Amino acid sequence: MNGNQYRALPTQRRSRSGRLACRLVFVASLISSAATTAFAEGDAVRGKTVFNRCGTCHSTTGQNRMGPSLDGIFGRTAGGKTGARYSNALKNSGIVWNDENLDRFLYAPRQVVPGTTMTIDVRQAQDRADIIAFLKTLAPAAADATQE
Repeated sequence: MNGNQYRALPTQRRSRSGRLACRLVFVASLISSAATTAFAEGDAVRGKTVFNRCGTCHSTTGQNRMGPSLDGIFGRTAGGKTGARYSNALKNSGIVWNDENLDRFLYAPRQVVPGTTMTIDVRQAQDRADIIAFLKTLAPAAADATQE
């Protein structure tokens, strides 16, 4: 081994460990960013306003429209609202509505449940968090409380 190769070896080691450290920092920042986005705190008051765009198809008062009423949605199985029309895909999905499932579904309904009739997606993480916070404030309508 000549002198140049000998001197390059420690530099290469530092470079590899430096690259490894950079990769670890990058991965850690991705994980931190994903966790922050996935579990962002929602504002129920703002969520009620954002939900207005959903009001064409969904009510929050027990009345089914093109889509089911979303009162009391938390803990309910997808396709389980009495009297609502659902696609077979959603009825057979086995999804139980919670924060994570609603967040994923609102972001990309046709990817989460291929064949669903829901065509609107909510791409902004804060909008989804706010809608979910609003939906959490809704108890089942009185008529539904005995049926579900």
